[in-house]
Amino acid sequence: MLYTYEFEVFKEEKWFVVIPFDFEGATQGKNEKEAAFMASDWLRMEIEYRLMGNEEIPEATFGNEPQYGGRIMLVSVEASLDTIKAVQAFEAAEILGVTRGRISQMVDENKLHSFKKGRDVYITMDSINVRLKEARRFRWPKKPKAEKQETVPIPE
Repeated sequence: MLYTYEFEVFKEEKWFVVIPFDFEGATQGKNEKEAAFMASDWLRMEIEYRLMGNEEIPEATFGNEPQYGGRIMLVSVEASLDTIKAVQAFEAAEILGVTRGRISQMVDENKLHSFKKGRDVYITMDSINVRLKEARRFRWPKKPKAEKQETVPIPE
């Protein structure tokens, strides 16, 4: 589904700040083009996470007046459960090298983001990639292999 919302964009110090009128939050960019890209990405993610959690998506308002001396920017995104990069839970287990039960635990512990589509549970690739990155960062160093020592018989 296509979602369109108004944002205000204004310059603050070195950044172009972009604030939506119908959601809490904001984003920014180094220039107007980057700020527009960030606003689009922010809106898509906000809507996708609301869809995943079966949360209400605010109705868009139009004709808003700038609150910070900026300009109005329209941002449109295509978003649905189908636009979320995700894999089924059993695939997530294979990717992470854990059991399906551990996937369920990680979802319960908010270490992985999931959603249901029909009867199937999907895990977001964003949350899988975070886990993979952390696993690489926190790997224990391998112990050096002990060298074989020759045994010398003790004289009696």
